Amino acid sequence: MRILGIDPGIATVGFGVVDTEPGRLRYVSCGVITTPAHTALSARLDQIYTDLQELFDTFRPEQISIEELFFSKNITTGISVAHGRGVILLAAYQNQIPVYEYTPMQVKQSVVGYGLAEKRQVIDMVRRILQMPAAPKPDDAADAVALAICHARSATSLLTKLGGEQPCSTI
Repeated sequence: MRILGIDPGIATVGFGVVDTEPGRLRYVSCGVITTPAHTALSARLDQIYTDLQELFDTFRPEQISIEELFFSKNITTGISVAHGRGVILLAAYQNQIPVYEYTPMQVKQSVVGYGLAEKRQVIDMVRRILQMPAAPKPDDAADAVALAICHARSATSLLTKLGGEQPCSTI
């Protein structure tokens, strides 16, 4: 199964692609979609949508793993991320690609084994799990790869194989 992990944003949207087979994960690609600062929000959203379509055409993901929206201190940033996230969800829906959502804590727990792990620990474990010579860069791309790993591990859990309830929400 091919999984596209997405770390949503407006200025930068991270993406990471992994293939999973029973007992094996393989790194395919990662990177970022960027939009220029001081550009109208609608133009930035259009750029994200257009670039996502290109990613879908290039990598043909079977499922998408995306970070749930998490508001911390800056609600203005959270709102702009929500706009970008909405475009991502719409693009996935229009392309009939199932979307699975994970909180930052779920991703950290899945990748590092500790839900309060630091970013550097997550990035290092992504490198180790996928046997990469260097950590994925930039951080948004590494976060997206971690999201893909998280979903690969959740999607192949014993609970899912036995026909139980999905360990994550489907849109």
